[in-house]
Amino acid sequence: MHILVLGGAGMVGRKFIERLAHTGELGGKSIDKVTAQDVVAATAPAACPFIFDAVVSDLANEGEAEGLIASRPELIVHLAAVVSGEAEADFDKGYRINLDGTRHLFEAIRKAGDGYKPRLVFTSSVAVFGAPFHDKIEDEFFTTPLTSYGTQKAICELLLSDYSRRGFFDGVGIRFPTICVRPGSPNKAASGFFSNILREPLNGIDAVLPVSDQVRHWHASPRSAVGFLVHAATMDTAAIGPRRNLTMPGYSCTVAEQIEALRKVAGDNVVARIKRVPDPVIDGIVAGWPRNFDPQRATALGFTAESNFEEIIRIHIEDELGGNFVK
Repeated sequence: MHILVLGGAGMVGRKFIERLAHTGELGGKSIDKVTAQDVVAATAPAACPFIFDAVVSDLANEGEAEGLIASRPELIVHLAAVVSGEAEADFDKGYRINLDGTRHLFEAIRKAGDGYKPRLVFTSSVAVFGAPFHDKIEDEFFTTPLTSYGTQKAICELLLSDYSRRGFFDGVGIRFPTICVRPGSPNKAASGFFSNILREPLNGIDAVLPVSDQVRHWHASPRSAVGFLVHAATMDTAAIGPRRNLTMPGYSCTVAEQIEALRKVAGDNVVARIKRVPDPVIDGIVAGWPRNFDPQRATALGFTAESNFEEIIRIHIEDELGGNFVK
């Protein structure tokens, strides 16, 4: 089995490839090769049991998608994107990467011929939804995004459904919650503070909270994100039907509840490293995001996530900090 991971140098892409290296198979099929494409070089996981090829390129460039699928990978996992804050700040870049790059990929697969029909897992976002919201966003709630990023993802969701309906590929779109706690350095996502106020204090560093304690949001851990990808890659898509895009399960809580969970896991000294510095730009973006979901379709199809926020913090400490943190 050959797997192509677009955005393979990013956090979720890296963890997904590490999972593949650990198991050496996916859905009962032995993995022969993984190609990791990104704008920077992806690093091969330790003790890699398959051929690993890192490709540095821009998916939005003409002809790039055709080259990436020339070897006919059976599974394509599309993680490549400009994140929310950057897509809002740079309109042209957001549409070029998030929409044009995705459509180039879809078109390259459509025109490949020879019966080529890969499984294609596309990572979307809960940003496809816009206010006013229900208390819980059900599966029938309409997509009316209030950001450029959400609009780009919503357009790609429609394309995914149509190209799958026409039989060009076997697509599954998964709307990620905000992935928390993200390891590494802060990125340009407007949602980054949800991780920053946990990650930095656990490392003994002060963190800035730019919004109110009462902001509520939908979360899942990086471990769950990898699980979403694995399940989407291996599930029987006959059960999805024509509605190919699914809101992933997660856990809804306020920033205050996040902080209280951090207090229970790590103590008052760690919580004291959170500094409140309001940012009206971030606050305005977050105000247009959904806060809670009722993802019955995804749950019925076998997708799972954490059931409390303390579990999310403990996963970060276990997976990223070796079980220890700065008290």
